[in-house]
Amino acid sequence: MNFERRTFVKGVAGLAATATITGTASAADGQTQYIVGANGNGVADAVTDAGFEVRHELADGDVLVAVGPSDAATDIESVKGVKAANPDLKLELDEPEVNTEAADETPPSEGAALSDLQWDKEITDVFEAHEYATGEGTRVAIVDTGIDLNHPDLGNVNEELGQAFVADDDVPEIGPDDSGSHGTHVAGTVGATGESGVVGTAPDTELIPVRVFPAEGGATFGDILAGIDYAAEIGADAANFSLGIPGVQQPGSELNKLKAEVQTVFQSAVRRGTVITGSAGNDSGSLQGSGFTLPNSVPAAFTVSATSPADTLSFYSNFGTSDIDIAAPGGGYETLEKTLVEDPDAVEWPFPTNLVLSTIPVEQGAYGYKAGTSMAAPQVAGLAALVRELEPNANASRIEQAIQKGAEGANGKSDSEFGAGIINALNTVERLGSGKGKGDGN
Repeated sequence: MNFERRTFVKGVAGLAATATITGTASAADGQTQYIVGANGNGVADAVTDAGFEVRHELADGDVLVAVGPSDAATDIESVKGVKAANPDLKLELDEPEVNTEAADETPPSEGAALSDLQWDKEITDVFEAHEYATGEGTRVAIVDTGIDLNHPDLGNVNEELGQAFVADDDVPEIGPDDSGSHGTHVAGTVGATGESGVVGTAPDTELIPVRVFPAEGGATFGDILAGIDYAAEIGADAANFSLGIPGVQQPGSELNKLKAEVQTVFQSAVRRGTVITGSAGNDSGSLQGSGFTLPNSVPAAFTVSATSPADTLSFYSNFGTSDIDIAAPGGGYETLEKTLVEDPDAVEWPFPTNLVLSTIPVEQGAYGYKAGTSMAAPQVAGLAALVRELEPNANASRIEQAIQKGAEGANGKSDSEFGAGIINALNTVERLGSGKGKGDGN
């Protein structure tokens, strides 16, 4: 299936989706879902015997997702082997509508690929890095809203391994009616094949749709944790989690009560070899001293801030010394005003081309622009796949270190905006050697 080259939307959405805590997670029958800290195998049976339904058993049994009556946390905590039980939290996905109406300019070079519009790949030297690695033999889980299987640039999606972690909904590739474009856009940034329009950072990786948002209603932390755990279970080299929680979560908040269990699941996945790339959030704020935020406060997560075509921090991106691990292109400039400039004589990449171009569901136009730390994190997930191709036995920490050592624009690992720097794919793979020697064999 081929798409004609055209100039894209002028009124496209400015920022990508964010997830907002809206309350306690309830099951369809009105019961409450709980996140349970446990002492390993066997506790799930005891919780079941106590009258609760265990939906997920994660991190080798150290974390459970259980359903039971409201106000029953103390009853679960009375079960032998249970360390803590707290009501799960519900998240709503808020994604701006994508306008796929084409601009009225003459399309240049009809039928050509769209890679020349991918400034994010150009400034991080992704195309040159493909001479060394393309992600062949690797696997990246997209923990998100699903992936459009009909997209011509996403023929590398493994439908059979795809999984949905939402109650009464088991079709992982079909996302929510109003927000299915988010996961598809993220997937293309990681691994679009370039068959028709755009190229991902790791075009030969295998993409796994791990859907954690249902067709209707919100997700829960329990389902998100189950998706992360599943990614590690199937041996994903990276799991991208572009669903950071916006705003400041002060100590003592409801999210803070789930801190230990969130960290346990993330750390378990990383120990099994899966790099977890997460978005820093789009609140233009400092993460320092803000209490527990996700994924920034989780040591096991590789947190990514967003940068512009000018290698500056994007106006919306969160920042913070020791909270940001790495930076990557997320779109937009350092101010909203500059981002929205449409005059090509005033800025190198006028709006909307300074956003990140990637795949969206075919029925929504096939290709679209978005910006956000949600778009930055998958750049790093794709780079993790390139590193794992060249060093198949490297653990998650080694992969993260390789990406940080190949980064540019920061001194050390503690820059408040960029962490270790802005990713550079070519620097990273060249430091590892030629590996399989794709292309010219050097």
